Amino acid sequence: MVSLETPVCDFGQAAPDFNLPGVDGRDWSRDQCMGSRGLLVMFICNHCPYVKAVIDRIVRDTADLKALGINSVAIMSNDPTDYPEDSFDNMQKVAERHGFGFPYLLDETQAVAKAYGAVCTPDFFGYNAAGELQYRGRLDASRKDTAPADARRDLFEAMKQVAETGKGPAEQIPSMGCSIKWAE
Repeated sequence: MVSLETPVCDFGQAAPDFNLPGVDGRDWSRDQCMGSRGLLVMFICNHCPYVKAVIDRIVRDTADLKALGINSVAIMSNDPTDYPEDSFDNMQKVAERHGFGFPYLLDETQAVAKAYGAVCTPDFFGYNAAGELQYRGRLDASRKDTAPADARRDLFEAMKQVAETGKGPAEQIPSMGCSIKWAE
C-alpha cells in the first residue's frame, strides 16, 4: 500500500464532466449530481483503510452539506483485478451497508480519475455553484485510524464556506490515503 497526499487546491479549475454507472442502476453525469450551491466529488474505494476510517463521517458530512445546497458524489476508480473488494457488487453492498445518500459510481476506464487528477482514496474535490474548484483537502485529522469525535470537520467547514460565499479557504490541509490502483 502506497500512502499519498493530494496536491494543493488549483482554485477555479473547472469540474470535468462524466457519465458513469451508479450502484443504483442508473448513469450519472456531473450536472445531475450538482447541487444548487456546489458539488463535492469524492474518489473512494471499499478496501482502503483510510476510507474505512472515515466512511461514516463521509455519510454524516455529505448529509449535512446537502442541507446547505452542496450535493456529493463518490467515484470508485480502482482496478478491481487485484482488489476484488472494490468490485461493483461490493460497491453496492458498501453503499447499502453505510446508507450512502449520494451516488456511488464506477469509473471502470479510470478516465474520470485521470481527468480530475485524483491520486488517492479518499481524494476530495469541492466545487462551488459555478463548478469551480474551491477545496482539495482532507475530511478531518483521521488517517488509518478515526480521529477523535471532536476533531475539526475540515471538509465540512470548507464546503460550508463555499456554500455561503462561493469561495474555499486559502489554507487547506491535504488529504492522505492509499494510491489509486491504476490498471496495467
